[in-house]
Amino acid sequence: MTVDDGLIRDELFDDPFCNSLDITFDKVEDGAATARMPVTESHLNFAGVLHGGAVFTLADAAAGAALSSRVGTDANIALEANVSFLEAVDVGETVIATAEIPHESRKTAELTVTVETEAGSRVASYRCRGYKF
Repeated sequence: MTVDDGLIRDELFDDPFCNSLDITFDKVEDGAATARMPVTESHLNFAGVLHGGAVFTLADAAAGAALSSRVGTDANIALEANVSFLEAVDVGETVIATAEIPHESRKTAELTVTVETEAGSRVASYRCRGYKF
């Protein structure tokens, strides 16, 4: 099942938390999504690099968008999620999260997200299970 990608994108653009982090969605289509976030001073941790929570949020938003493209934004939630942080990112770079659904059953889906810089350096790997209402 696929829902109207235009409607999903409109709802995603209206997400206050994503908007507060400058997260935008480049692509939302059947079972896949790409989101990006420019790294600014407000995204940094005490060590002066991109905060892990911001990376997690970007990946989670992309995963949610991918699943929403199948069932709608009000019809799914995350059951569990984990992230592996691989490389630090500095101010001025942009990070891009690419989500896909490698496995799906009637009520759940496994989602994987790769987070990279625009230059192609891998920043994080994210995996979650989503529940479909």
